[in-house]
Amino acid sequence: MSTDFHSKEHQILATLRKVLSEVVRDTTPPPGRPHPLKPQTVEKVKLCFQLITSREKEIIEEAGGSAMDSRPRYADEPRKTSQVVQLVKPDSKK
Repeated sequence: MSTDFHSKEHQILATLRKVLSEVVRDTTPPPGRPHPLKPQTVEKVKLCFQLITSREKEIIEEAGGSAMDSRPRYADEPRKTSQVVQLVKPDSKK
């Protein structure tokens, strides 16, 4: 997702998502070690991510922005364009 925010609410949600993901990274234990958070807390964190993402999508759609699943492209990468070719049936001459 780009760094242009569509509203103050969108900026707040993006910041919350980033901070929450940092907390998850910091609390994730090495393989084989028990997780310091309770399973219920982990589920609530997942729910928070889902809520943040769904609201961000709504904000972007309301602003008429591009979809969140759009991917970045290189400046020199050719654009994918499709052309509609109209086929004309030739007149039958008898």
